[in-house]
Amino acid sequence: MLDDQNFISKSDKSDALGLASQNAKQLAYEYNLAKICESSDIDNIVVSGMGGSALGPSFVKPWLSLELPYEIVKDYDLPEYVGERTLVIVSSFSGNTEETLSCLDQAEARQAKIVCIAGGGQLKQRAEQAGHTFIQLPDCPQPRFAAFYSFKAVVTVLVASGVVASERLDEMSSASSFLVEQTKKITKDVPTAENPAKKLALEIMGKSPVIYSGSLLVAAAYKWKISFNENAKNVAWRGVYPEFNHNEFVGWTSHPNDKPYAVIDLRSSFDHPQVAKRFEISDRLLSGQRPKAQTVNAVGSTELEQLVWTITFGDFVTLYVAILNEVDPTPVDLVERLKKEL
Repeated sequence: MLDDQNFISKSDKSDALGLASQNAKQLAYEYNLAKICESSDIDNIVVSGMGGSALGPSFVKPWLSLELPYEIVKDYDLPEYVGERTLVIVSSFSGNTEETLSCLDQAEARQAKIVCIAGGGQLKQRAEQAGHTFIQLPDCPQPRFAAFYSFKAVVTVLVASGVVASERLDEMSSASSFLVEQTKKITKDVPTAENPAKKLALEIMGKSPVIYSGSLLVAAAYKWKISFNENAKNVAWRGVYPEFNHNEFVGWTSHPNDKPYAVIDLRSSFDHPQVAKRFEISDRLLSGQRPKAQTVNAVGSTELEQLVWTITFGDFVTLYVAILNEVDPTPVDLVERLKKEL
């Protein structure tokens, strides 16, 4: 089925697979941003964003070793500690997300240092009126398909604020070149026999995915989860090692092995050695009590390469599952209905 281009195009009406192929291009995108402030003027960093608009910012912390506290807020209210020495990055793809606009109100009231990232809408209008630093996101059908655009935007802001070195942007450019070559191996034109993303999608089809990772790939695991939700219209869950072994691990012991779950382990060669052992031991101890884990070993020679590869591989897997489910991966009609009723 996944080698039939007519079958693929029947569901993928907006060419979401083509958008996933552009992840590397997004990573290489350059924003022209003047210096914002000195790092010595900042005590902490808070990002306000919901849904897909929080994805790119979530990729930052697992990769960068930031010296300042960095928190993502997915709610209407900023933490009480936000003040004049806080850098607040307000991110909304549409520019009209009500939770994010509420946080902007509070950031302005507390005289925080504000940067706005949006595709347009009220956020762009307010940023221009107030004179806040503004980053324009390129056009994209849905926020989750623009995750690497916002990832690059946030890193650019951190560089312009003196929080991280400019060499980090060079690393992103290098990772983009790497990702271009890797993506060629999993596009829709590559037959299933040679395409690991299609193979995994066929294994997962009809099941509810449960995704596990170590700390480096924790944001990638979350991206997989919401991509299963929004692309494939599948419920999905995610967990992280070593915390998994302190609670959720035991939960599997009461589930019959034939339950309709697909367990996916996202593994990195940069995982803590004890985390690597925990993956192996957990799989052995849970043998016969949960479905055998499908292991995805991250490809790449650096932490960033492995992070962006795992995210992109997950994009393709979830899009192929959507096609197998015969659903259009792009629209999220239920979300739009909810917004109209709020």
